[in-house]
Parts: sequence; C-alpha cells; structure tokens
Amino acid sequence: MAKLSSSRQKALFRKYSRNVKFLMMLASICVIVFTLPKQAKFSYDIEKGRIWNQKDLISPYNFAILKTQQEIENDQKAALASITPIYQADPDMPQHQLEGFKNDFEVKWHSAGFPDNKKAKYESTGYNVLKTIYDKGVFTPNAKYQQNAENYQITILTFNLATDKNTADLFTRQKALDYSDQYLNLYKDLDKAFLLDLISNRLQANLTFDNKLTSRLEKEVVENLSTTRGMVQKGEVIIAKGSVVSDDGYQKLQSYKKAFEDNARINGDRRLVLLGQVLLVGIAITLLIVFLYLFRKDIYNDNRLVSLILLVITAMLFTLSIAIKLQLPNLYYIPYCIVPIIIRILFDTRLALNIHLLVVLIAGFFVPNSFEFAYFEITAGMVSIYSIKNLIRREQFLVSALIITLTYFVAFLGISFIREGSIKSIDWMDFLPFVVSVLLTLLAYPLIYIFEKIFAITSDITLIELTNTNAPLLREMAFTAPGTFQHSLQVANLAENAIYSIGGNALLVRAGALYHDIGKMENPLFFIENQTSGFNPHDKLPYQESAQIIIRHVSQGIEMARKANLPEIVIDFIRTHHGDTRVDYFYQSFLKNFPEKFIDENTFRYPGPIPFSKEGGVLMLADSIEAASRSLKEPDEQSISNLVDRIVKYKLDQNQLKDSDITLKDIETIKTIFKRMLMSIYHVRIDY
Repeated sequence: MAKLSSSRQKALFRKYSRNVKFLMMLASICVIVFTLPKQAKFSYDIEKGRIWNQKDLISPYNFAILKTQQEIENDQKAALASITPIYQADPDMPQHQLEGFKNDFEVKWHSAGFPDNKKAKYESTGYNVLKTIYDKGVFTPNAKYQQNAENYQITILTFNLATDKNTADLFTRQKALDYSDQYLNLYKDLDKAFLLDLISNRLQANLTFDNKLTSRLEKEVVENLSTTRGMVQKGEVIIAKGSVVSDDGYQKLQSYKKAFEDNARINGDRRLVLLGQVLLVGIAITLLIVFLYLFRKDIYNDNRLVSLILLVITAMLFTLSIAIKLQLPNLYYIPYCIVPIIIRILFDTRLALNIHLLVVLIAGFFVPNSFEFAYFEITAGMVSIYSIKNLIRREQFLVSALIITLTYFVAFLGISFIREGSIKSIDWMDFLPFVVSVLLTLLAYPLIYIFEKIFAITSDITLIELTNTNAPLLREMAFTAPGTFQHSLQVANLAENAIYSIGGNALLVRAGALYHDIGKMENPLFFIENQTSGFNPHDKLPYQESAQIIIRHVSQGIEMARKANLPEIVIDFIRTHHGDTRVDYFYQSFLKNFPEKFIDENTFRYPGPIPFSKEGGVLMLADSIEAASRSLKEPDEQSISNLVDRIVKYKLDQNQLKDSDITLKDIETIKTIFKRMLMSIYHVRIDY
C-alpha cells in the first residue's frame, strides 16, 4: 500500500511538473508576442549589389520614390544656402549717436586747447565721417556664415521692410575705424587722434543679427523640402528577376518597403499578424522543449532549469522588441551574443548553439535585412560559444570578446564589399554598434553570478574558484590531512586527463576529485595516507568499528561540504565516489578471524548511491586506482597494468558503473590513460 502511495505521488509530481512546464512555455510566448511590433512583415531582404533572384516585382499601387539620405542632406544644404541671415535695423540709433558726438565734441573741445577758428571744421569733419558710416550701416559678423565666405548676402529689416545687402557694402566696427583713420589722413591740419577718439566712442552696430527669425526660416525651408523624387505607378516593374540591385533599384525597393509597411499599418489585420507571431514564436519555443526532452532529459525534468532558459530567451527578445519600439538607431547595439555565452557557461555547447539559433530566427522576422542580420549574429554566436568551449581562466571572457569583435569586423567588411563594391564608400562609423554590442556582452559575467544564486546552479566560473587550492576547505585539508590532500591532487590529475579524452566536464571532475575526501579531516590518522609514525589506531578497534569510521568519511564529508556551501553537483562526488562497495580489507579480516560469527554485510558497505554521471564514474576509478597504486612495492609497467585492469574489472563486476554513461570504449581509453600517468608518476622506464 505504501509503495502504491509513493508511486502515485511520483505520478502526480510528473503530471503537475509537466503542467508547470507548459504554463512557463505559454507565459514566455505571450510575453514575447505581446511586446513585438504588430505589423505585417515585408517579404523581401534587400541588399545593394546582389542579383535579384525573386520573380519580377510588380508594384501593386502607386508610391513615391524616397530620396537617399545623401540626397536629402544635399537638398538641405542647398536650401539652407538660399536663406540669408536676417538683421534688424535700429533706425533711431544713427541719429542718437550723431547727436551724442556733438555733445561729446563740445565737452572735450574746451579742454583740448585748439584754436577757436578751427572748431567748425573739426566738428563738421568728425560728424560727416560718422554719418557716412551709419548711412551704410554697422553690423557684427556671424561666424556661422563667415565660414563659407568673408563677404555674404544678408537681409536687413527696417520697419518690416526687407532690403538685401552684401556685407562688403557694410561696416564692421574695425572697418569703420580703419575708414575713419584713412579719411582723416586727408586733413593734415587737424588732430586725427582727437577726432578718432570721439568717433570710436560713438561707433555701435545699428544692424543686429536676428537669430530667432533666421533659425525659424531655416527650419521652415528644411521641413518643406520634399523627401521623395518621382513616382512608381501601379503595375510598373520595380525590379526584374536576374537584374543587379543598383543604387536606383535599391532606393525603389526601400521606398516600396516603406509604402508596404505604411499600408499594412493602416489596412492590415492586426489579429492575423498576432496569430502569425504566436505560431512562429510557439514553434521555436516548442522545438526548444522537444530538444530538451530528446537530448537533455536532466534539464527537461527540472522546471527550475527550464524556467532559467526561457527567462534568458524571453529577456533577449523582450529587449529587441523595446529597442524596435523606441526606434533605436541601430539594432546591432543589442548584445545578442550574451545569450549563447550564458547558456554555454551554465549548461553546455550544444544547448547554447540550439538556443542561439532559435533566438536569431525569431529576431530575424522583426529586424531589417533579415539574412544579413542572421549571418552577423549566427557567426558571432558560434564564435562566442567556441571561444569558451573549455573555460579555465576568467580572462577568456576578454579573449572571447576580442574574437567576437574580429568576427563582426570580417563579416562587416565582406557584406560592405558586396553592397558597396568599393572600400572608399564604407562608412566605418557603421561598425560602432557592433563594438558597443561586444562591450555589453561582458555583462554576461555578473548575470551568470546572479543566475547561479537565484536558480541554485553551478557554472564553470564557480568551479574555477573551487579548484583553487587556496580555497578554505582545501587549505584546511592540506594542513590537517596532508596525505589525503596529496591523494586528492593525484586523483584530480588522473580523472581530469581521462575526462578530457572521453568527453565530459573536466573542471567539474577536478573539483569533485579535490573535495571527495574532505570527510577524512575529522579523523585523519585513521586513514593510512596520513599515518607517518607507524602507529595505526585501527589495531585497537574491532573490524566493524574500523569499517564504520572509514565509511563515515562520506557522510562527514557531505556535512562539511554543506556547511561550506559547496554546490550539490560537487557534493554528489563525495556521496558517490565509493558507490555501495564494501570496505573489503576489514570485511575479509573479519571473516578470516571470526568465521563462525554471523555479520550483516551492510555494516562493511558504503551507503551509496553508485555514480550517476560520466564524471562520477571516472572519479571512482581514479580514486580506487590511485589509492591502490600506493601499495605497490616495486611498481613497474606490468604491475601497474595488472592493478588498473583488476580494479576496473572489480568495479564493473560490482555494477558500480552501470549508471555512469561510460561505454566499453571509454573504459579502454581510461585504462590506457591511467596506466600511462601512473608509470610517469612512479618513474617507470618503458622498454621499447
């Protein structure tokens, strides 16, 4: 009855787990579709310089041909050049300044000490000079308009009456002073300095630049410019099959695309667009779940991991949707490569590539030039995955970023050459978004840390930190149980080399090997590798008690590991490295010395479970073989080979590797590696 109840509980768990998975899928699809722009997708990818392999494209309606950006800029320059700067004239200022000159003259004349008979001549000469200047006008040049020419046309407004003049016919303050100086040189009998001082005090611009009015006129003329040139009539061939997409053809296609999108926005059925998006996104998410079900059952059965994957995908596509709605200048600013990097480090290469392809496929429906976008992002994503295939150092992130940038650059050059046909026509600033994208990709590092903490998973980065022999637990073991520490290092080297050869997570197996015997720190002298004085505490203990002390190092190791917050994936190595084998030395000793007594074999047997991963199986073999090799009195090629064969056979006979996913071919590879490494460790000379 109890068994039935337990079985029913498992069935219910699977059922509700599956329901939760489907709800997460549905939520992910809804979020992605909800944020995507709801408009019909233009059917063609447009690339300048390519041959049009589609059928003849016939215009279904009249539409205007858009000008290129360069044409618009040229038109704007021409239009702005036609606008003359506006100056407001102050009609009262000249008279005011002339009267002021007369008053200044009267005041200064009496103190100057000149003869009275020359007073009239002095006054009339200065007055005439100043009047001549103001009759022409005094203005302050504007640097913006002086850039093109020293003299330029301006429009002068006097009581809203416009008059066009050239600045060559006007005075600046300096030109007015120069003119006054030259004019007064003609009168040798007059004191030039006296009059120049009076004139300069009364020189002020009577023509003032009206920036507000000028800017308004410039804005109006730019806004009124037409952004189109010519029309394509309904039924006209936009581009014929087999023709090259020239500059003119490219502009027609871009114009047709704009007209199509405008028409779809007004006349399109948004419900059908929504349905299409649901179908496309739904297929992609379903394919992902099918992939997990077929090839990664461990992830499929863990809703926590499935939710993480769906969260990463949804977040990336949500970011793309927001960027489209905000009309980001260039969608290549988005760090698409962050997805494959996160998935690769948290899971594996195959899953990272699969997810990246699905993300790019979905995104390709909503970005311009879908094929070009797909090429850029798929190649960069593949490079990002390959560049961190074996993550063993943190700086690999920077190396990966440089390689991704180089990939983008080469792809950018190739596509630019195809499109432009000239290196001089390439706008190098167009590559800037890719650089920004790669820099943002470095955010993967802190995001991985956050995901690890939230979803309780272990990345290669964490494993790198754990395998540092300066980690607290390992330093404690090196001091408390130095023999066990050295044993763990040798086991780590053996297991890591074997996993490299048969395929697996080398960092994980190394971490597991370094920590698998930490439980021995509780009673280090009860383990032979830590006994240096020749005293063996087991000599005074019953065989059963000795066996239990040895066996307890597993449970004690698990307890210590959990106190130190080691990841469960590492603790699994502590739990499984002896499987459910017997402590044969004490078991056989008991049978030999007490043949008449009955003893429960489980007293001498480890609790298990047996290894359930390739890495766990390799560690079990490496641990047993390294420990046994220490008992070889005269290690040579034959004795080492026999030892490895015997222990591997024993583990197979005891069914310790049946859940480890290790093939017979893998076994042979492992044995070869172990034999070679042990002979190297013990300096065995090989006969040739």
